[in-house]
Amino acid sequence: MSDSRPIGVFDSGLGGLTVVRELLRLMPGERVAYLGDTARCPYGGRSDEAIRLFARQDADFLMKRDIKMLVVACNTVSSVGLDALRTSADDIPVIGVVVPGAKAAVLRTAEKKVGVIGTRATVRADSYTKAIHDLDQSVIVYGQACSLFVPIVEEGLADHDVARVAAQHYLQRLVHLGIDCLILGCTHYPLMMEVIQETVSTRIQLIDSALWTAKEAQDILAAMNLLSPHKAGGLETSTFFVTDLTPTFRETASAFLGTSLPNAEKVSLDELAPDDSKKSTFQ
Repeated sequence: MSDSRPIGVFDSGLGGLTVVRELLRLMPGERVAYLGDTARCPYGGRSDEAIRLFARQDADFLMKRDIKMLVVACNTVSSVGLDALRTSADDIPVIGVVVPGAKAAVLRTAEKKVGVIGTRATVRADSYTKAIHDLDQSVIVYGQACSLFVPIVEEGLADHDVARVAAQHYLQRLVHLGIDCLILGCTHYPLMMEVIQETVSTRIQLIDSALWTAKEAQDILAAMNLLSPHKAGGLETSTFFVTDLTPTFRETASAFLGTSLPNAEKVSLDELAPDDSKKSTFQ
């Protein structure tokens, strides 16, 4: 038994393409339907109520495209709004990026001290701490919001001196606290991985949530006999949607995806927020 329907993936912007990159690397025959809400990015500084509303709208848009799995490639939504999406989508699996990253950190920390970096909303929600303590309550978790990292990456400055100064500013405390694992709790952060590793030293292992989320998606699809029958060509048959086409969109998207992005379609916010008369899949 197999299933050629696409995997739905959404993020507040283009950072979720790092998850798509790992999904297609592990499963090159899978198709993806990706939505980046670039018009309202970032979600990290929004209220929890607004984040949940946007998440429901994003998920509705993808559900209409007959997806077989929903991957919430946004740490902010995974931290604040995942449970509501999962409860409402009982016919397909819904996964976020928090639990896979937490599992990887618990398996790899020897000192039982783990750092988590992310947006203010992700750190405020304490979701990684909760996920880690569900697995091992003896692990100490230290959170650090890194608000400048997303705009640094979006501006194409991930390997610039400004990135190094910001990394020193945000990460010194975690290094001094003696962590031995650092979870990159935002899908933008893999593009700063070299600078982050250089800042914290190789003694501290970096946990890329995008990679571990893709591995979890692969495991779930295999267990449910939902893997695609195709062996290649997934990227070419995937569809990409954004809510705003910025001047640097294609360059930024290609950096996240690791290759040239196929054509992307712009969708209006009206399409994500239909009239009240139109029923939402996620109530």
